[in-house]
Amino acid sequence: MSLAGKTALVTGAGRGIGRAIALSLAEAGADIAVTDLDEATAGAVADEVEKLGRRGLALAADVGDVGAIERMVAGVVDGLGGIDILVNNAGVTRHGTFLDIGEADWDLMQKVNAKGVFFCTQKVAKQMIEQGRGGRIVNIASIAGKGFRHTSNPAYASTKGAVIAMTYIAASQFAPHDINVNAICPGVVETEMLQGIMSRRANELGTTVDDLLAAQRRQIPLGRGNEPGDIAALATFLAGPGARNISGQTINVDGGLIMQ
Repeated sequence: MSLAGKTALVTGAGRGIGRAIALSLAEAGADIAVTDLDEATAGAVADEVEKLGRRGLALAADVGDVGAIERMVAGVVDGLGGIDILVNNAGVTRHGTFLDIGEADWDLMQKVNAKGVFFCTQKVAKQMIEQGRGGRIVNIASIAGKGFRHTSNPAYASTKGAVIAMTYIAASQFAPHDINVNAICPGVVETEMLQGIMSRRANELGTTVDDLLAAQRRQIPLGRGNEPGDIAALATFLAGPGARNISGQTINVDGGLIMQ
């Protein structure tokens, strides 16, 4: 599977899942625009991309700001010549249940996870349509957006449900332009973000992060959480020629937590 000659924009690519996706796409032959709130981490990943023999472009961008999204898209087009692949990966979460999520946390998650995906998709799809050569959009959602029963944070789950709904509608509306739109719904992904959440939860419960992770893994039929590379592998497939007739799908990568 080759992505030679393609240019990909990956949001939130300074670490974790986004970094893994950016490097996987580069290994498949794509040039990569790495965007993140933190320009330094984006730059480090762009350097890794260039070590793989591809062009890497680092841009600082807040996907919760429409003006910043417009500048980001323009920067990618100017720097790399166009956009063939968009991976909407940037996202945030906050630990909390239905009874203790506050307005500020609600607003932040909606701003980044839902508004960000919508306007990144809108602005990049316009660019893809103008280019006239089709494209691929891959949204990173979550099994939380499908009502997974062990999800404790309804605010986060609502944003990922929004991403799933947007995926279906975008796939339908952009199909005449040969733009495929799909979503990946990870289960547990063992990243720095998860470590931070687990650390706070462990302090609240008087236990350890290792014990919490072990309990979480016991719920997973395959007995293991995801590594970032598990998500990156599917994102790269969905961006490639083997997925040319896959669109409007939400695919779980969760070790069997949700079986459909």
